[in-house]
Amino acid sequence: MEVTIRNMAGEETGQIQLEDTVFAAPINRGLMHQALVRQLANARMGTHKTKSRSEVRGGGRKPWRQKGTGRARHGSIRSPIWVGGGTAFGPTPRKYTKKMPKKMRRAALRSALSVKAGADQIVVLDALAMDAPKTKVFVQALADLGLDSGSVLVVLPERDVAVEKSISNLPQAKSLLSSNLNIQDLLSYDRLLLPQASVENIHDWLA
Repeated sequence: MEVTIRNMAGEETGQIQLEDTVFAAPINRGLMHQALVRQLANARMGTHKTKSRSEVRGGGRKPWRQKGTGRARHGSIRSPIWVGGGTAFGPTPRKYTKKMPKKMRRAALRSALSVKAGADQIVVLDALAMDAPKTKVFVQALADLGLDSGSVLVVLPERDVAVEKSISNLPQAKSLLSSNLNIQDLLSYDRLLLPQASVENIHDWLA
């Protein structure tokens, strides 16, 4: 698959060949869904906790005698049916971790990248560099590239503080290292902005 390379002014500077094994791979939506569920599950802390009747403070004695009061029999004011009592069958700390083989995770990434490429939602830059953090300059670059509408995921080949800070103020844009490419971000953003070096990194990783 051949894609046009542009500079930050939106001008065409050449062509780049995207590997069909990565950007035109068979699309497996079930696999993408499984990878997304795994990532979301693994991000959960699992620290939720409620107290059972044995953990709530108080209730050590029977509130009133068993018979003769005319009231219902009770053994503790910390029963789940009492206000301030324990919770019956409440959540307890647990792990939500799901496992998925590396080959399946990478196949899911190929499917997601292929969806983006097939929908013409990938823009390749010759280079993405800024002298200093300046959100206004980056917004203008997005407009020149036709990316000013919708959300954009910028995949950087390496850390660049100036670029990352320029993007961090934009609610519809996010920067991400190519080594940290993941299924959730790929599916969450409308378009991908890839410097040429990032494309090479992705080829080396997923081809």
